[in-house]
Amino acid sequence: MNLLRALRLDKKNKHQIISFVGSGGKTTALFQLARQVTSRRSQVFVTTTTHLGTWQAKLADHHIIANTLDDLKNIPSKGVILITGDVDAEKVNPIGNTLLNWLHAYCKKHTIPLLIEADGSRQKPLKSPAEHEPPIPEFSDAVIYVVGLSAIGKPLSDEHVHRAEIFSQLSNLEINKNITPDSIIKALTHPQGGLKNIPSHAKRIALLNQADTPELQSIGGDIANKLLNYFDSVLVGSLQQEHFQTFEKTAGVILAAGDSTRFGSPKQLLDWKGKPFIRHIAETALQAGLEPVLVITGIHHADIESCLKDLPVTIIQNPNYKDGQSESIKLGIQNLPKNIGANIFFLADQPQIPMEVIKALKERHSQTLSPIIAPLVLEERRANPVLFDKVTFPDLLQLTGDVGGRAIFDKHKVDYLPWHDDILIFDVDTKEDYERLKGLDI
Repeated sequence: MNLLRALRLDKKNKHQIISFVGSGGKTTALFQLARQVTSRRSQVFVTTTTHLGTWQAKLADHHIIANTLDDLKNIPSKGVILITGDVDAEKVNPIGNTLLNWLHAYCKKHTIPLLIEADGSRQKPLKSPAEHEPPIPEFSDAVIYVVGLSAIGKPLSDEHVHRAEIFSQLSNLEINKNITPDSIIKALTHPQGGLKNIPSHAKRIALLNQADTPELQSIGGDIANKLLNYFDSVLVGSLQQEHFQTFEKTAGVILAAGDSTRFGSPKQLLDWKGKPFIRHIAETALQAGLEPVLVITGIHHADIESCLKDLPVTIIQNPNYKDGQSESIKLGIQNLPKNIGANIFFLADQPQIPMEVIKALKERHSQTLSPIIAPLVLEERRANPVLFDKVTFPDLLQLTGDVGGRAIFDKHKVDYLPWHDDILIFDVDTKEDYERLKGLDI
């Protein structure tokens, strides 16, 4: 995915004001995104609340030096349009607050994206903000904190880190010690580090750049998963290669509200390998890194709650469970946090689902942001569990009756994940199925 797709800046997001801070490719990211935006729209505005190098100003199609509103009377109708203050030697100064606020209002009125460089880093892979930094406008819709992963393994010094002393204080890493992924995480998640001055309403995005090797991509993925309690999404990849993965929180919803009338007893509570079905499924979802995990129950709420009472899951009773599976699906989606990127649905009669397929679904989603990702067994049979991106949630909330998520497969592109094990298509409908499950060598 390119940067535009990885940031989810699709055609529906007509108005976005995005501030870039940090280091390790911040200006490159800003102008790369600007170019990708202009491939879909005629105009994008770029400005700065700090300084740009004069060579960086040449990355725009048009450079307008503005000191008064009169200087903005004849704005070009196409291209990447950079608006700054005066040029001073090798630096380009920021515009004043009056012009910045006017530009904000103009972009909002005309639904034009506005990209803002709101930090300086002196071309170093890492930085930490001084007391007066970063100057992020309060009206920013999103803030992207850029990090250069090339700093990992290098000594913590002014050669590799802008304001190395401050980075040392934030990360508890001594000067001249090698920079580690853990030290980057500590600096990024510190209130005076990567989270500093981000408006409370703004989306928080970390962009881990310079993951130019498989090793750094793997390290970046590990860092990303640890940042998701602090950032809404984390991008890992390379601006040079123009390729990124998007890491977001993936939830799990276990549909356990059925009354098992045909089976004759609650399938959710059947024993398999010494544990109830429902506990196996919940533990697998948690071990695969899904967060949060919601369990939607019906008439057997108390018994299911007893089975799961010591697990970090949320149990929700569905009073309308007799109206069909769609009611449980909607209840699950309605109770997900806003920063969820996708959700995986589980059926309560499939305790044998392996953790590996859940991780594979998450990995594919981070690479593609596909609306729906479903396992495909033996190249022909769709299987469970299925991942649904958040773009599908409005359609899931419109379901009625005894239907599942497959009812919206015709409304979104489905990405099929080839899977080698037909255990994914096995479920327990009869007593014979249950006996067969108990005899499987899993």
